[in-house]
Amino acid sequence: MSDSQLDFAALDPVNHLWPAFVERLGSDKAQRAVRQALDLQGMRGHQGTLPVLFTETGGLALASTDLVREQTGLNAHGERMVLLLSTREQVIQLLQEV
Repeated sequence: MSDSQLDFAALDPVNHLWPAFVERLGSDKAQRAVRQALDLQGMRGHQGTLPVLFTETGGLALASTDLVREQTGLNAHGERMVLLLSTREQVIQLLQEV
């Protein structure tokens, strides 16, 4: 895993990223991708990290919850949170799986 940082401040929070992701992949695959992101958090993350799911590639990363809050204003502290990120559209959406 590389230690490069994303500039979350350059990304706009939206509410349409999850529906578009589900439409593109289908409900089962989209939910599986979210579960894999949560598995990464469980295996490699800690209370101060948040899994990031890249919608174009399905790639995964971990980001600092404090960094996300500082740069976007989104409170990513909580259980089962996943940040969807589209590098193509430069947008993010915070999800909480229930």
